[in-house]
Amino acid sequence: MDHIYEEMGFAKIDTDRKRRTGFPEVVFCQGKNDEFLVSIYKKLVEKDGEAFGTRASKHQYEVLKKALPDACYDPVSRILKVPPQTLPEKEGLIAVCTAGTADISVAEEAAQTAEYFGSNVERIFDVGVSGIHRLLSKTDAIELANCVICVAGMEGALASVIGGLVSNPVIAVPTSVGYGASFHGLSALLTMINSCANGISVVNIDNGYGAGYIATQINRLAVRGNENQKK
Repeated sequence: MDHIYEEMGFAKIDTDRKRRTGFPEVVFCQGKNDEFLVSIYKKLVEKDGEAFGTRASKHQYEVLKKALPDACYDPVSRILKVPPQTLPEKEGLIAVCTAGTADISVAEEAAQTAEYFGSNVERIFDVGVSGIHRLLSKTDAIELANCVICVAGMEGALASVIGGLVSNPVIAVPTSVGYGASFHGLSALLTMINSCANGISVVNIDNGYGAGYIATQINRLAVRGNENQKK
């Protein structure tokens, strides 16, 4: 296999990733030196005409904006991106559900990741099990999605409930939301891993990006399958 990447000394930019996987390299911004961050974004924009990063701070956005005026930042999801000149046409449908309002930051990371990579997203927030009638009122909308992302903290029960209601895959995202015995998301993670509902997969605590990525892969497969059926 050819080893195609851009050597920058402090980083090796995977310029071939989009051809191999269908997704360009994404920057994890948290903890990165300002100079390194700007250099990485500049190289990605030079090569691909776009760049997408997660877990960015407002300070990093302000630094990057000076070098790349087209940079955009969302403080809720903490996504920092330089979008392409022409956005891809969105396809399919992913539902992103949260148990509570405190889970929205992680949910937005998932939703905006999926949207950036070309998926339509339906947001269904604050439908936790403490008032399950709220979830049941949205079941029809959730069933339309090719994939469901379920974001929940506390005890993480929402994923099991949704997994028992829909026929399509559920990606569970535990969040670090909760009181002391939630152990910063470990309680929700263990509940989701031990779910008795079928069709549930689980990503790491607060990993909205990972959920959005996998959901996009599933959504693309579903769209492709529908297109092949029509032929």
